[in-house]
Order: sequence, then C-alpha cells, then structure tokens
Amino acid sequence: MSFINYSSREINCKIVYYGPGLCGKTTNLQFVYKKTNPEQKGKLISLATETERTLFFDFLPIALGDIKGFRVRFHLYTVPGQVFYAASRKLILKGVDGVVFVADSQIERMEANMESLEDLGINLAEQGYDLSRLPFTIQYNKRDLPSAAPLEEMNKLLNTNGIPWYEGVATIGTGVFDTLKDIAKQVLMELKKNY
Repeated sequence: MSFINYSSREINCKIVYYGPGLCGKTTNLQFVYKKTNPEQKGKLISLATETERTLFFDFLPIALGDIKGFRVRFHLYTVPGQVFYAASRKLILKGVDGVVFVADSQIERMEANMESLEDLGINLAEQGYDLSRLPFTIQYNKRDLPSAAPLEEMNKLLNTNGIPWYEGVATIGTGVFDTLKDIAKQVLMELKKNY
C-alpha cells in the first residue's frame, strides 16, 4: 500500500526481499545500495540482533519519471530468513507494494526455499494480500555454485504461476539490477492503474 507524501510530492513504495536464511537477500540490497548514486538514496539502516539482520534503505530513481506530478521513491527491505523470526517477517510485510523472492539455488536448499515461499503466502494472506495479485518476481541466486539446481527444476518447484524470474549471483551483482528493475516496473504499473 503505497504512501503519498503531498508536501514533498512523492509516492513511497515498499519492496520486500523475502527468502530463506542466507539466500542472498542482504547481499542484494547491499549491492544495490553500493551502486546507487549517493544523491538518490537514504541511509542504509541495519536492525541487527544476535542472530538476525534486517536491512532498509530508500532511493529515488530519477530515470523512472513521475506519476501525475509525483516522484516515486522506493523503500527496499529485507526480512530475516530464519523460521523463528516469523513475527519480524510479518511486520516487515505490512504495507508492501511488491515482493522479490530470493531463492537459494543450491540443491540442498530446495526444501528451505519451498517452506519460505509457503510462509510468504501465509503471511501475506493474514494481512489481506494475495500473492497472485501483488507485484512479484523471483531471483534464483547463487547460480555460480557447483551445487546449483537446474533452472527447470527450480521453476517447477517455486514458480508454478510462471512469474518473471532472474538468475543471480548477488555477491558480484549478476541479476541484481535486472530483478530490481522488474519489480519496480511492476509496482509502477500497479500505481498507474490506481492513481
């Protein structure tokens, strides 16, 4: 649910990176932050406890233009992937405008991917969202690892609705901006429908 700030003439949109623990959500956001022009971004905020980390920052992409005289600012969030942080994940999903599911491509992580994707659907439904009606994209991260599952298998398990997906190696930036551009484009299309 985007937030309109009339005094600054900005529409604020929330994009959440979701996925199992250690799949690369944080690495994605850190890469985007590092490569974004300092004049276009806010501070990178890390809320860390002993065992979890949630990142947040906002940026104003100049190239995307505006909607009816309002600039669009994106707020990017990660959620803690560990199962015992369910309350944190639910809270971070409040008011979401788009979701990137970061899947760990390692064969041994397929079950964790499927559990996290199921958890995403449940958490969104509890807040009145339907994942099939929300801007949504998948990034298959860690494609450089020798134990990476075939893309066909990953799509069969994680992408039964045929949504957009991208291969990624977040540590070096492969697929990071492709994924972000896709979800940003989907969110903007939804905004234009509603405003």
